[in-house]
Amino acid sequence: MVNVEGFEVKIAAIEDSSVIINMLKHLAQWMKEHDINQWQYLLDGGDDEEIKQAIVNQETYIVLKDKEIIATFSLSSKQSDWDRQLWGSDTTLSSLYLHRLAIIPAYMNKGIGKSILMWIQEYVSDKELLKLDCVAANVKLNNYYVGNGFEFIGVTDGHSKYQKLIKK
Repeated sequence: MVNVEGFEVKIAAIEDSSVIINMLKHLAQWMKEHDINQWQYLLDGGDDEEIKQAIVNQETYIVLKDKEIIATFSLSSKQSDWDRQLWGSDTTLSSLYLHRLAIIPAYMNKGIGKSILMWIQEYVSDKELLKLDCVAANVKLNNYYVGNGFEFIGVTDGHSKYQKLIKK
């Protein structure tokens, strides 16, 4: 458990599963309503089991403000099938993969995403690269990652790939 600018970051517990899944689905619906092409597959229950498994594997984190979950993200040093599809096989074990970084709308545009990205870089000292992907057509999110110092690597299957050196 770590405090970041008045927020608490901790590993999600099994009992947080339904809250996290519902939060991600609400965000997917919010994005759809705002014509943002990201995470539409979550609306049909796609990834529910993968989300639960990431929680069981202690790869999912929650960000709390006044004991309310306001954000979540998953970090894995093991490639998922999706990561292998996008990045190819990584046998170096020097990468950390960021998935499902999500902030509830009431807390968007307040610097929380940037703080989370900085927290990840401080918290993880045994990896060299932080890797992530997003829908290539989501211009705002692509610009966001570039603005936070991520290097654009390319596009695979309609998804932009980004990485950032995190080793100190």
